[in-house]
Amino acid sequence: MTCSAARPLSRAALGLTVAAVATAAYGVLVEPNLFTVRRERIAVLPPGRAPVRILHISDLHQTAWQKRKPQWVRSLADTLQPDFVLNTGDNYGGQTKSTVLESLDDLLDVPGAFVLGSNDFWGPKVKNPARYLLGPSNVAKAHSNPPDLDARGLVDAFEQRGWVQLDNRSAVVDIKGTRVGLSGLGDAHMKADAPEASAFPDDSEVRIGVTHAPYSRVLDRLAGAGAQLIAAGHTHGGQIRVPFYGAPATNCDRPRSEARGLFRRGPALVNVTAGVGVAPMAPVRLFCRPEVSVLELVER
Repeated sequence: MTCSAARPLSRAALGLTVAAVATAAYGVLVEPNLFTVRRERIAVLPPGRAPVRILHISDLHQTAWQKRKPQWVRSLADTLQPDFVLNTGDNYGGQTKSTVLESLDDLLDVPGAFVLGSNDFWGPKVKNPARYLLGPSNVAKAHSNPPDLDARGLVDAFEQRGWVQLDNRSAVVDIKGTRVGLSGLGDAHMKADAPEASAFPDDSEVRIGVTHAPYSRVLDRLAGAGAQLIAAGHTHGGQIRVPFYGAPATNCDRPRSEARGLFRRGPALVNVTAGVGVAPMAPVRLFCRPEVSVLELVER
């Protein structure tokens, strides 16, 4: 190869290297802090009832070194003024409960309910991110040791502030004069969902299912029990999305097209939020901004 032919190739290689470094820097330093709100309008309330604004937050993965995220999350109570909060788990990003509670402090003043995810029991482990392309991660193998996070302390702290735990439990809450039935299932990703625990209270006027990971069996059980709306997280929206292709994987058995957003599963609408945080061992988002969802319930 002549020297003159080599120069264009060298410039091209340099250009690709610069582009790759810039993209990586953007994905690590910029996009994880570009928080956004996705709004959905859902007609499920009985006629004549006042609209209900539900804030759906998930996958906080709060660590001590993240500073912008807790500020933004705390601001949501004032900027969005939700009537109710649904938290679908994976709050921990490190070992310290206080960082989680600091982030959620203002929202804990709003009535709410929650389920836990596997990362509320086990801290992050080093793993190959490409493994997610082959199928859901094996939680049983990855977490063969006893839990190393204070899940019980987190539950107690949430309940002391008035939030209702829904892992394999149900409850009915009054929100602006509407009796909203809530039925939750434990995290299917770690096989914590109890088969018999999806019934809604008999006096429910609106039925909302809550779970962490939107596995098909969980969505089908909640929809079969009468859920009109199901809230889930876990997928991070794919966390890295490819233009014109979407999410490479969902880390569960749902298709890539359902990595985030509102879709139908039988008679129920399912809202999968892309989550607020990132996997601590892979702290990058690309073409998949961190989000919360505002679910505006209106009369049907």
